[in-house]
Amino acid sequence: MTRDVIIIGGGHNGLVCANYLAKSGMKVHILEKRHMVGGAAVTEEFHPGFKNSVAAYTVSLLNPKIIKDMALHDYGLKIVERQVNNIWPHDNGDFLAFVVGSANLKTEVALFSQKDAEALDRYFRDTRMVADLIRDFLLESPPNAGGGIKDIFKVAKFGNRLRRLPLEDERIVMDIFTKSVSDFLDLYFENDYVKAAFAFDGIVGNYADTKTPGSAYVLMHHSFGDVNGKKGVWGHAIGGMGAITQAMAQSVLARGVKIETDKSIHKILIEDGKATGVILENGAVIKAKIIVANVNPSLLYNKMIDKTHLPADFSRRMKHYKNGSGTFRMNVALRELPKFTCLQQQARATQAHLTGGIVIGPTMAYLDRAYHESKQHGWSPMPIIELLIPSTLDKSLAPEGQHVASLFCQQFDPNLDWDSHREAAAETIIDQIEKFAPGFRDSILGQQILSPLDLERIFGLTKGDIMHGHLTLDQMFSARPILGNGNYRSPIAGLYMCGSGTHPGGGVTGVPGHNSAQEIIRDH
Repeated sequence: MTRDVIIIGGGHNGLVCANYLAKSGMKVHILEKRHMVGGAAVTEEFHPGFKNSVAAYTVSLLNPKIIKDMALHDYGLKIVERQVNNIWPHDNGDFLAFVVGSANLKTEVALFSQKDAEALDRYFRDTRMVADLIRDFLLESPPNAGGGIKDIFKVAKFGNRLRRLPLEDERIVMDIFTKSVSDFLDLYFENDYVKAAFAFDGIVGNYADTKTPGSAYVLMHHSFGDVNGKKGVWGHAIGGMGAITQAMAQSVLARGVKIETDKSIHKILIEDGKATGVILENGAVIKAKIIVANVNPSLLYNKMIDKTHLPADFSRRMKHYKNGSGTFRMNVALRELPKFTCLQQQARATQAHLTGGIVIGPTMAYLDRAYHESKQHGWSPMPIIELLIPSTLDKSLAPEGQHVASLFCQQFDPNLDWDSHREAAAETIIDQIEKFAPGFRDSILGQQILSPLDLERIFGLTKGDIMHGHLTLDQMFSARPILGNGNYRSPIAGLYMCGSGTHPGGGVTGVPGHNSAQEIIRDH
């Protein structure tokens, strides 16, 4: 039997795409290489009695339209908000917290700089203005270079939206897309602790220092989401990130989508210039009228398709598609809550601070040094670490009185031989946490280590890239993954893309899957 659609990869974008295609009446078949769907947004037991979000680990960017359209709350999804967004411990025993509420945040920042506290309103007005601009075009395909009249109208629509902005707002938009996060923050803040706290989002999933042009956009990319209708808030899905994708799976199954796991794809079958099916690793062939790839573009075009089927210029450029986010992940089972020195010493600290991300990366110099030392030695002896303890919000993840921690670490060279260095890097990470939370090492009952290479092997994240490709100007918007194919269509008839290597990029948004489905429906 020939299906209407095969979707390669059962990650969240593949599930979202399947939902809309099935809703339009198509017969959809998802093929997932792992034993479960969800891609990098999965919850698994990593130590007896302890489970956690294994790779993707926090909620903010999941688009509310998709939550509603897939009725995810009806399938058990519950998202709770962090009581404190993030905290940054300092070497001197103090900390800076991004507490919830504008007045509360101003009071906190004023402890470090009254001028910076006063600048917060302007900073958030400017960044929210750009975030709103991005949201206006998020759920539609960008104009495609070389496209027809429809794409010309898209360019005009986007241009008119920009043209209506005051001149200073136009300058801010330009700043966001071109400046380094360091230069951008210099426009607002003077205190190094404050700047470093905001700059952290500019280097998350971005193997670069704070002075790299374009890194201001990476900060913005982490800012256009919301949780439960509240902008600028981070949340946790009860049951872990797998609760999102399991709810999605139930939603698409209810629409008649077929899901098969343990089905690894070897090649895309191409006949007479058209994609007609897939060849599994075991040699089996499954055919469909439409093939949709929810995988990194490098994996799709450099491994799953013989270059003879691709235009020469396209193939040459895809060989140089940039991957590598410098991300290292660990999941840790803990006997007890960590005892951070700063939270023990400061009177304003509460248990609520442990619900936030605890970021070890206190100064701009610290953030930059971690990158430069990783370029020289593979990773820094003082790495950037975000430690999140989701069990403070979700008792289903660990036995009573015990906890799990996600360690989301930045600036680990994606090109290193990680089979030889995985454990040593993990020891460095634990050593650094121990400096800020004495006794952390002794409280560890078990751990899971995921180097960039492990992230590639397990989840298909090429070079461990959590974004499915750098978020740089040459791989963004109409140029994601490549100029001329920024509309979710490949150069091969019948083959589409729906993963985070397309607009708007990485994060658990569901937007690439949504937009890709709309283009497929238009074509068919």
